[in-house]
Amino acid sequence: MERSPRQLLTKREREVFELLVQDHTTKDIANKLFISEKTVRNHISNTIQKLGVKGRSQAVIELIRMGELRI
Repeated sequence: MERSPRQLLTKREREVFELLVQDHTTKDIANKLFISEKTVRNHISNTIQKLGVKGRSQAVIELIRMGELRI
């Protein structure tokens, strides 16, 4: 999948985090995107690793700071 140089997240990772900041649970996100809860957790985990942060909250803050995510 092609990504522009500044785009850190995959399309799916972005979808997961956009729903996460809207206060959806892992289960809600899985149902909305037609994927398993484990896959949702994997997308979150991959993003946390890419950012080098410690958890979901820090990932959200960093993505907003970087302009990758809007609330």
